[in-house]
Amino acid sequence: MLKQIFEITWLNLLSIRERLGLAVVVIVGLAGVVGVFTALLAMSRGFEATLAATGTEDHAIVLRGGSGAELNSVLMLDNIAIIEQGPGVRRGADGSPLVSGEILVISELPKRGERLGANVSLRGVSPDAFALRPQLTISEGRKFEPGLQELLIGRGVANQFEGATLGSSLRLRGADWTVVGIFDSGDSFESEIWADAQTAQTAWNRNAYSIALVGLESADAFDAYQASLTADPRLTVDVEREREFYSGQTSGVTGAIGVLAGVVSVIMGLGAIFAALNTMYAAVSARTREIGTLRALGFGGVPVVVSVLVESMALALLGGLLGAFLAFALFNGMTVSTLGGGFTQVVFAFKVTPDLLVRGVIISLAIGFIGGLLPALHAARIPVTTALRAA
Repeated sequence: MLKQIFEITWLNLLSIRERLGLAVVVIVGLAGVVGVFTALLAMSRGFEATLAATGTEDHAIVLRGGSGAELNSVLMLDNIAIIEQGPGVRRGADGSPLVSGEILVISELPKRGERLGANVSLRGVSPDAFALRPQLTISEGRKFEPGLQELLIGRGVANQFEGATLGSSLRLRGADWTVVGIFDSGDSFESEIWADAQTAQTAWNRNAYSIALVGLESADAFDAYQASLTADPRLTVDVEREREFYSGQTSGVTGAIGVLAGVVSVIMGLGAIFAALNTMYAAVSARTREIGTLRALGFGGVPVVVSVLVESMALALLGGLLGAFLAFALFNGMTVSTLGGGFTQVVFAFKVTPDLLVRGVIISLAIGFIGGLLPALHAARIPVTTALRAA
């Protein structure tokens, strides 16, 4: 039987060139399914990785109780003074607590090549913000000066938005702000504009902060610090680890992208299955007499079924590999922006990882199997006499 399977399968594969047009339809269709599926999940993976890389385990974020997001949170100045005195707070070189009171507001900039503006996060930070985020490096220009309307622009903003270049002037809140530096951080902060906290408070008419970023002596100090602040009757706050807070902002977007990837892949997959069915039924029809001759010579039904399935899955493998290659070549590392949890743009890069490519090829093979199964069974059930009489 193994010898029969090998011989008839090899004959099938050699005859694919006689049905090249139909074979190309299957290959291209499956390449499209794999490419779209992989690209959508690579988008989700890149967005998730960008936010997951934001923050560290030995930093705490303090927000107003129940606010859930930086834009909804309000911390008064006297709250910051209490937050600084919590147990386990790390001290700077001058002996003062490493705590950055920060204000987050929404500004608007036009994307490159577009006229309409898009929301961008502007973060007003205290001097300790730079010590608490050592991964942030100013690659062009310098830091802003406290008290001046000067801006630091994240690399993602500089790449995606019009006019966000070193030395340019941006119109925000009815005043001109000068871009004095561009920074890289490798995380979601690259999607933000930074300014002096007190200057931002004045411009946006705020007398409070949105959050407090607190440096802790170690990651193990978090539980005691959280318990102390939440038990303090003078405060109504939520305390989260910085990394967990930003990772939690991905759930809505990644979930929506995952659902979209599933729906689109199912729709395109059904189309690919019908294309495979059509191709394999056409292949069986064209080779009906040949199959009848082989059966008359003693070839069994199982080798016929296996040969048709192998042909279908070979085409599926070619389509899957083509789709995986195109997804990697076209999308891996591509930088885009989308709305994050705070309804502002988050700039991130697609991540086409090996496991996504493997998953796409497996889906292609599954479609090829389903599309080839019915034609394979049909080929094995054709009566020998009927097959031999076929034109």
